[in-house]
Amino acid sequence: MGGVMTWMYRGGRPNRLARMMNALSAWQYGAGLAPRHWVTMEVPGRRTGRTVSVPIVVADHDGERYVVSMLGERANWVANVRAAGGRVVLRRRRREPVRLVEVPVAQRPPILRRHLALAPGARAHVPVDRHAPLAEFAGAAAGIPVFRVVAAEPSAR
Repeated sequence: MGGVMTWMYRGGRPNRLARMMNALSAWQYGAGLAPRHWVTMEVPGRRTGRTVSVPIVVADHDGERYVVSMLGERANWVANVRAAGGRVVLRRRRREPVRLVEVPVAQRPPILRRHLALAPGARAHVPVDRHAPLAEFAGAAAGIPVFRVVAAEPSAR
């Protein structure tokens, strides 16, 4: 399965098949028809401003929730989240406006390991085995963006 996943995201970008599967997964995750950690993230596109829906896995660790980019810095949604100041919507049966705050590299290893335990599709893209010691995750952490999910601040009216 890892070889297929690598082929679908060659160069860090989804090919046509991956885009179609992501669209289906985004609908499925948002409707709540998948495991509870699988959700759809909606983020405004940094160039068009149109909402982009991305199927993601939300990893829980030490009472917090995190979003990890399985494709590393190359993922388009990472650039969109940064351009939006971290303001996104998570969907799983209902809409949850949140803010994503980037996690410092030194704090990422245990979150990355938890993410790989929950996201089988990500394993082919991360250069560390999910059962590896945390020290091995530390070596890969700088190239894999991790964001903590925090409640969105109420909008001013």
